Amino acid sequence: MSQPANSVKKPLSAKKVILRVLLYLVVLDVCIITLYPYFAMLCTALKGRAEIFTADGTILPATALWSNFIDIWSRATMGRYMLNSFLIAGGSTVIAMLCGIPAAYALARMRFRGQTAFLGFVIVSQMFAPVVLLIGIYKVMLSMHLTDSIWGLIFINAAFNQAFTVWLLRGTFMGISAEMEQAATIDGCTRVQSMLRVLLPVAAPGIVTTLIFIFINAWNEYTVALCLISTDTRKPLTVGINIFNGYNIIEWQYLFAASIFAIIPVVILFMCIEKNLVSGLASGGVKG
Repeated sequence: MSQPANSVKKPLSAKKVILRVLLYLVVLDVCIITLYPYFAMLCTALKGRAEIFTADGTILPATALWSNFIDIWSRATMGRYMLNSFLIAGGSTVIAMLCGIPAAYALARMRFRGQTAFLGFVIVSQMFAPVVLLIGIYKVMLSMHLTDSIWGLIFINAAFNQAFTVWLLRGTFMGISAEMEQAATIDGCTRVQSMLRVLLPVAAPGIVTTLIFIFINAWNEYTVALCLISTDTRKPLTVGINIFNGYNIIEWQYLFAASIFAIIPVVILFMCIEKNLVSGLASGGVKG
């Protein structure tokens, strides 16, 4: 039985083939430029101290010293640093989401006086870097007896990620039809029940994306933690790895080995949310 003429695939023209090859080359170049620093970090982490300071220009290690990854656990309390980072990032994420979801829902579904001004304030608050407010932050934490405390870092990271949470989730909620919640209300659900049972499951991609970005921002925070935490056992990983940065010498092999441990959780999180990332960002970018 012969196939229809329109079902036969036409060969690509020379112009399209060239454009496709150029596109692949551009994508390959971007991947190389993006991944090369991490490759160089891994190669340096596998070198010995003497080999690092040789000027032969070779990036690959002559002999891979995997023992460097073991040495950093004996040289520093890496396990404690990683646990502190997980506590800070996880705690601030939970607080930011618990406060941000109701606020975003109110901004997306309710109308009240001063709503536009409040949204403008939310955007403006994102323009201030933590380092600009560092003196004020320290005084507030000192008055609350939260300096040199993991709880202090949790509250600060939650506060600085609150505006991002509200803005992104508001766009996500506005992209979902309100008729679904109205139907649930007709069936006997309260406003809170319709939000929990109807809205949040539909908005799951946007919520997951927001959650991961908050976690990563809190995981990577350095400046505030450096100024507030003085006890070694309470330092997060970003601050704790400075133990390999001495006054006289920087132990690059250990510093990069510790940095690789620091990026592994972030890579794993991105691998877990890869399917929801694009749809979540698209839904959060809806104009209200």
